[in-house]
Amino acid sequence: MDQEAQKNKNNPLHGIKLEEIITTLQKAYGWEKLAEKLNVNCFKKDQSIKSSLTFFRKTPWARTKLENIYIRHIQK
Repeated sequence: MDQEAQKNKNNPLHGIKLEEIITTLQKAYGWEKLAEKLNVNCFKKDQSIKSSLTFFRKTPWARTKLENIYIRHIQK
């Protein structure tokens, strides 16, 4: 197994699309609870998967926080 494959094997986000992350968390917590966990307008005002995708694709710091919330959620 090469080094890249080994790294991906240990990455819980490998093969998971951003839309899947948002959808999973939204179903688990709802928009209000997500807004408490990560204070961003796409969770507070314009609550949609589409607006969230747009925001997180353009905002690396927020995407990292969202991914960390997702990792904690799936490890429960």
